[in-house]
Amino acid sequence: MSIHSPILRTIALASGSAGTLFWIYTFYWISKLPTGDGTGFQWIAEVPLTAVFIFLTFPALALSISSRTGWFAAILGILNLAAFATLWLQLSAEFAH
Repeated sequence: MSIHSPILRTIALASGSAGTLFWIYTFYWISKLPTGDGTGFQWIAEVPLTAVFIFLTFPALALSISSRTGWFAAILGILNLAAFATLWLQLSAEFAH
């Protein structure tokens, strides 16, 4: 596989797009949670999710445009999905009780 492979760009674009859609979905999911004590602290869960979006997802999307950064963009895209999965498992366990 060449360093400038379009497959790497496709991986970065697909994983970045999936991460973006998931990040948007989390806003909907948190808005449907019970209010609990009414303080709105459930929205703090968006802080780490937004950090993943800013530092992994968005750069993967932006770098997928360039053919020179295919490897780096693909790695960021895969890390983006792994970070979202890890956070989602923790958050869903926290809010499931």
